[in-house]
Amino acid sequence: MSAPAGMRGSTRPSGLATVFKGAAFAASLFVPGPLTAMAQGPIQPADLIPVQFADLSGWATDQHADALVAFKRFCGPGAPSAANRGPFQLSKGHHKALCEAAQASKDARSFFETHFEPFQVREPGFVTGYFEPEVVASREKTAEFNVPLLKKPDGLVHVPAKARPSGWPTHLTHGRRINGQVTEMPDRSAIMDGALDGEGLELVWLRNPIDTYFIHVQGSARLKLVDGSTMRVGYAGKTGHPYTGIARLLVQRGEGTPEDFTMSGLRRWLEQNPDDRDPLFKENRSYIFFREVTEAEPDEGPIGAAGLPLVPGRSLAIDDSAMPYGVPVFVSAEFEDPQQPGQQYRRLMVADDTGSAIRGQSRGDIFVGSGDDAGRIAGEIRHGATFTVLLPRRSTGLGN
Repeated sequence: MSAPAGMRGSTRPSGLATVFKGAAFAASLFVPGPLTAMAQGPIQPADLIPVQFADLSGWATDQHADALVAFKRFCGPGAPSAANRGPFQLSKGHHKALCEAAQASKDARSFFETHFEPFQVREPGFVTGYFEPEVVASREKTAEFNVPLLKKPDGLVHVPAKARPSGWPTHLTHGRRINGQVTEMPDRSAIMDGALDGEGLELVWLRNPIDTYFIHVQGSARLKLVDGSTMRVGYAGKTGHPYTGIARLLVQRGEGTPEDFTMSGLRRWLEQNPDDRDPLFKENRSYIFFREVTEAEPDEGPIGAAGLPLVPGRSLAIDDSAMPYGVPVFVSAEFEDPQQPGQQYRRLMVADDTGSAIRGQSRGDIFVGSGDDAGRIAGEIRHGATFTVLLPRRSTGLGN
């Protein structure tokens, strides 16, 4: 278990090649989320209810070995440091010993039951799904490929609350430092209208503005280039303006129900209403910048906010202000597990990513995988859930 790796430009640069915040943003951002606000701020002991592993429905039948593989990513070179806040207290020595036990374990279920205690998050939860899109693209602008993904502009910086300039809007998390002065970045509407043209920020070109927008929402993509090669792009920064879910806007305007605006439903509406598409996009002021991702192997998932490759079905995006990365979380959700037909979703996952819409102590986003099939599954997940976090035991001889 480990803590977030600091603000890396709020994004993904720092120690681990470049650790970004929100490697792949939620597919849930296509659809309205839960109707009630969730508790904000770090999880405290009073927010947790002690339970027993034997009482967790589906625990005994889970594939714990897969969860252990996901957990051991936090034990490798360059993994984020150990957590040290709230109920997630874990010294470096304890973390090191825990990793040694994980590496030596011959029985994954026994490892988790021996070295962790389960605590249910008191607040009812809500989960959605996200994935890594695969889209055809070109490194060169052509008549067909003329919609760019932009690189991070020079001078883009995170503006924490403690360092806000006088008069800085409280909702604005990023700005641009020019000649020593931090100024507001243009928002999506201004950028779409050419505010950053001429700066040479074009990283790669796509042919479909709808694909481009969805990649902005997801925060990463695998691109099949027209020259036959493959390119992976990931989150590098953002303008800092607040995110607005366009599907939510459509529901509010009577265009359909939340069930109508899954990812496929939203895409269908955008395709059928081309004149309304760009004006709707502009209502989401948040704008994302990208970089080429080279540190992940071709057969690995995209890099998550913890700086590690995401694991399909085992990576969980959480609110990193509520819990640190590296925490094992047993997720019980009321939808069918795509890998176990007829069985409800009951899986031990690992918190290793986050996203702009993932806010609250019991809000999660399940990484499903890459490609269209994963996208179809992810786009349908928006269900109630129960989160049970696993906290390291203090009586296992692993140190303090």
